[in-house]
Amino acid sequence: MVAGLPRFGGMTTQRIALVTGANQGIGHALVEELAARWSPEDLVLLTGRNESRVAEAAARLSGAAGAHVEGRRLDVSDAGAIARVAAEVTGRYGGIDVVISNASARITPDRSQEEQADEFIAVANGGTHAMLRSFGPAIRPGGRLIVVASSLGTLGNLDERLHPLFGDPSLEEVEALVESWRGAIHDGTAQDLGWPRWINVPSKVAQVAAVRAVARSRREADLAAGTLVAAVCPGLVDTPASRPWFEDFSQARTPARAAFVLLDFILATPVAPETHGGLVRDGAVLPWLGTSRARTTATD
Repeated sequence: MVAGLPRFGGMTTQRIALVTGANQGIGHALVEELAARWSPEDLVLLTGRNESRVAEAAARLSGAAGAHVEGRRLDVSDAGAIARVAAEVTGRYGGIDVVISNASARITPDRSQEEQADEFIAVANGGTHAMLRSFGPAIRPGGRLIVVASSLGTLGNLDERLHPLFGDPSLEEVEALVESWRGAIHDGTAQDLGWPRWINVPSKVAQVAAVRAVARSRREADLAAGTLVAAVCPGLVDTPASRPWFEDFSQARTPARAAFVLLDFILATPVAPETHGGLVRDGAVLPWLGTSRARTTATD
């Protein structure tokens, strides 16, 4: 097992982590595994938008060995709420060591993609943008700012006509691009412009583009301090959200196994420079112009 992040300011400094979308699935498994790797004086904030489910999820982990787990309601589609939590954590603890942006909204094949687009994009993309913007400044030196994405998030999964739109944009430009795509979905021009019908693909590409933008702006200082900003791919995980879209789960990971593998990478030291700003799967950076075989399975 990879050792947890070193403590800051000496061996008595409390380590703080926050995971979004953590009342179930991969998010819950990430909280459980991280808490098991840390010490009782450390704190892991388990967050989600449903207050009762968050309280139940945190209660399931109470009393277990390792870090203290505290539930916190956080709707990532509300940028103001994210900013307030980031400010609270910074004010109370002086910063945060690990932030994992994992929240996502479920989409299903029995409803049109257009019908589900607004909520899905607000959580997956709006939430990612707000988490990067608000928690980026709160990350302590040597900390981790992570977005859980997918191998579908490489640019090669999009039509080549769209590639110039992703030529090293800023976070603000990624936000504008996402809004333009969302508008095209609703006015019926998205597919004519080259956007795929399945909204998960452009959403994941935009998530990774946002991570790349933020990482690029802070790369030199981060590498000097041992700080990591990255997107991570857990591989195919057997969850209710995945089941409607894929047929073969023989090689799928459980949420617990996925969390174990992800945290082995996230908590590893020292930071490998090539992983900063990258989309990482099983410790290796996926090529930005690469494609995923899962694309043809789920989008045809």
